[in-house]
Amino acid sequence: MSKTRWGVVFVAAIAVAGLATAVSATEHEQWPVPGYKSVQPQEGNPLPELISGYWFRTAEVRALQDDDFENPGFLWVERGEELWNTKDGEANKSCADCHGAAEESMKGVGASYPKWFEPLGKPVNLEQRINICRENNQKAKPWKWESEELLAMTTYIKYQSRGMPMNIDISGPMKEWWERGKKEYYQRRGQLDMSCANCHEGYYGHKIRADTLSQGQINGFPTYRLKWQKIGSLHRRFRGCNKQIRATPNPYGDDEYIALEVYLAWRGMGLPVETPAVRQ
Repeated sequence: MSKTRWGVVFVAAIAVAGLATAVSATEHEQWPVPGYKSVQPQEGNPLPELISGYWFRTAEVRALQDDDFENPGFLWVERGEELWNTKDGEANKSCADCHGAAEESMKGVGASYPKWFEPLGKPVNLEQRINICRENNQKAKPWKWESEELLAMTTYIKYQSRGMPMNIDISGPMKEWWERGKKEYYQRRGQLDMSCANCHEGYYGHKIRADTLSQGQINGFPTYRLKWQKIGSLHRRFRGCNKQIRATPNPYGDDEYIALEVYLAWRGMGLPVETPAVRQ
């Protein structure tokens, strides 16, 4: 085995040992929190119970999310409402011109994405669907990923489903993407040779450094993270996880990330939408 390969193995071994030490040293320091709630998983789900990331946060962070006047994510909800009613593009149309009040037309929409989009022959997530509408109906330029506009609109639309259970359809051609996303979830990658499952299935509820590992559920995205000091997309979180295990992150909107999003949405079916959630 080459020196390079031995170096990678050595780094990975240290990382896993460090994780085990952190787990054993502070095991269950904050978890389970009193009164936590879970959801019964659907048939075939590998998790014994579905638990929102909300219940893995500190009491202070949960309180911040619960108070709509203090929750900083609502700045993006308000901006999204403004954009919803703003005419744009060569067609000089607003979202409201076609869809009316978002409180009615968008109710439940955010809970069902990603969805199959026949014109492209593949699923799209909510961010992509928003930009498709901009290009096709408003004749406007698509918003850049992680731009304030796209984050605000995605947050606003997802907010209309707050409290509703996530409910993605993986029938028909979506099943292939579900399979692809499942493979991504369990695929080891990066210098640390770790998969999503290593943390979020094998060690949820345990401590890693000063944080408590969650199940990696996506029912709160777009999410306000205290670390970011702003709202961020799910794909930003995917990229961050890739960097943490020293793997090359994929581009925003990449097919592999869409497939992973399909699989994670299925894993969390039944959990209520929390957007805008607050996480550490």
